Amino acid sequence: MNPQQKKGNLDLCVLALLCRNDMYGYELVNRISQAVEISEGTIYPLLKRIRDEGYVTTYLKESQEGPPRKYYCITAEGIRRKDELVREWYMFVNGMMAILNGVNAEEGGKEND
Repeated sequence: MNPQQKKGNLDLCVLALLCRNDMYGYELVNRISQAVEISEGTIYPLLKRIRDEGYVTTYLKESQEGPPRKYYCITAEGIRRKDELVREWYMFVNGMMAILNGVNAEEGGKEND
């Protein structure tokens, strides 16, 4: 996937996952990496930014495997932002599908070389 496309959609991925459960950074990286290849270095600046924007809060939780972990918890504002991003995503996908289907219909289903 194009890095710019990926970067533009990671906020939505993180907020959507946090709507299901609170998670720590490395856990988010692992979950997202199951669908889209990302690096740890991509997530932590994003998490700081969305925390600063009020979309998530953090808390420390003891870990049996080492030091306490910083967990991220979505806020009501984060849920509203996630819903907005979902609406934008579907508008984009629907628009792209209309263009692609129109192109395919006009060209008899053949792709340009």
